[in-house]
Amino acid sequence: MEINEKVADFALQTDEDKTVRLSDYAAKPVVLFFYPRADTPGCTIEACGFRDAFKKLQAAGAVVLGISRDTPKDQAKFRAKYNLPYTLLADVDEKVCHQFGVLKEKNMYGKKVWGIERTTFLIGPDRTLIHIFPKVTPEGHAEEVLAKIKEWNKAHK
Repeated sequence: MEINEKVADFALQTDEDKTVRLSDYAAKPVVLFFYPRADTPGCTIEACGFRDAFKKLQAAGAVVLGISRDTPKDQAKFRAKYNLPYTLLADVDEKVCHQFGVLKEKNMYGKKVWGIERTTFLIGPDRTLIHIFPKVTPEGHAEEVLAKIKEWNKAHK
């Protein structure tokens, strides 16, 4: 995926077991953050960072969507446990992970496994890719995304 490229629409199940499409959010910028696994330490820090910055992100006009390979049920538990105010998407068959190229070979206890590389995509209201945050560090990431949205908003007002 390249900056300014049009992002193809996709449909996934939410943590509430409803189907949503990227195109459902056409009027607003979308923060799409991919995380390896619900309720693991780094993912919890990242998800709670977006929770804590959520009102500011909303005020900036953005929609926040978290996405991992977890099931809708696991996503629902994660969302409830940490009181996450945004939708979590379940990419169980990895279609959207492949679309965004976030599956990478990782070394897990000396064994090679394929997993999600923590990555965030900022997508414009017209589904144009605005920015990619690769290899995200969970701490402070939501504020970094918020700053980029504010910068984009200034340039597009």
